[in-house]
Amino acid sequence: MNALTALVANDLKQRLRDKSVLIFGLLVPLALMTVLNLAFGGLGDDGPALKPVTVIAGVEDEGPLGDVVLESLVSSPALEVSVQRVAPGDVARTTLDGGSSLGIVIPKDFTESLTTGRAATLQLTRGSTPSLETDVLISVVKEVVNELHAASLTASAGRIAGLSPAAASDIARSTAAALPLMALKEATAPTEQLPLRASLVAGQTGLFLLFTVGFGVVGLLVEKEQGTFARIRSVAVPPWTITASKAVVGFLLGAAASTVLLTSGMVFFGVAFGSPVVVGLLVMSAAAAATSLTFIVVRLVRSAEQANVAQSIIAMVLGIAGGAFFPLQSTGFLATVLELNPVGAFIRGLGISAGGGGIGDVLGPLGVMWIFAAACTLLSRFIPDRSAAQ
Repeated sequence: MNALTALVANDLKQRLRDKSVLIFGLLVPLALMTVLNLAFGGLGDDGPALKPVTVIAGVEDEGPLGDVVLESLVSSPALEVSVQRVAPGDVARTTLDGGSSLGIVIPKDFTESLTTGRAATLQLTRGSTPSLETDVLISVVKEVVNELHAASLTASAGRIAGLSPAAASDIARSTAAALPLMALKEATAPTEQLPLRASLVAGQTGLFLLFTVGFGVVGLLVEKEQGTFARIRSVAVPPWTITASKAVVGFLLGAAASTVLLTSGMVFFGVAFGSPVVVGLLVMSAAAAATSLTFIVVRLVRSAEQANVAQSIIAMVLGIAGGAFFPLQSTGFLATVLELNPVGAFIRGLGISAGGGGIGDVLGPLGVMWIFAAACTLLSRFIPDRSAAQ
């Protein structure tokens, strides 16, 4: 283990002194995200934006609870609502002709009905054009009326208990005033799928990771071509530690470059991927899966040039199949095969994390990437080493 640590430290020092590694591992990710931001930063919003709306209101109610319903609409922080008061008989016509989102008529006995335990009704008129804002307004009105109706039940219970009508009404009014009326706020439903811009950042990170870890393979083959590898093997160290050190260096560089890509993507595109701990586990798992491919490539190729070609082909195939450029829709056996792609698992894991998922929720994607890493590592043991046959 001491030999492996020493080799990793030496290889990492050499890589950091290599300007091409610094450029490819740090500057290229920043440049890539800058270009993507300029080209795709104006893509569609992550979700539908609620537009300002107008409510046409006709109030006949002589009590205070009718105004409470209207105030609950106006005070919502997630939806800009203005109320236009007209005569109750003109609400429907004004709503339909004026392009308003909702018309509401509050009857004369609305407050009295609620405070005496009787059912209260409102007349709602939808605007001529169906909209999400109208549905939101109707939901708010229904919820507020339901909460106010809870006060009427208090009044009914008071009368059953023997209280006078006046005392029961006072209790109901106090209950209605103390009720925490529904608060509306803007949020994102956890669909476990990344929005368009976040998906672009995640996909390019997974694709770039497959290229970055190739530094370990190229470094090993360059040393074989220059004769350095033979001198290292002449030292009293286990042969496997030489290859392992290159893989560890590739893993570290890949994880670092991925962190730079995700961080710059979050800054440029204004997206978020959830818990840093979960994202960190996903990055390390994806780096492990990508690094495991180097064990296969290093045994299949004879030169650094061949390694670069092989790494590029593998990266593009896995990247396209994993949805690095655009999501793929498939069913049946093909869908099962695509789900085993580490790039797709990485993107899927980030989608779960972005939706608020914890470590337990991303065990599936983590398992796919680690099984992929174990399978590639095991497979490499049965592939003849072509570079050793030179």
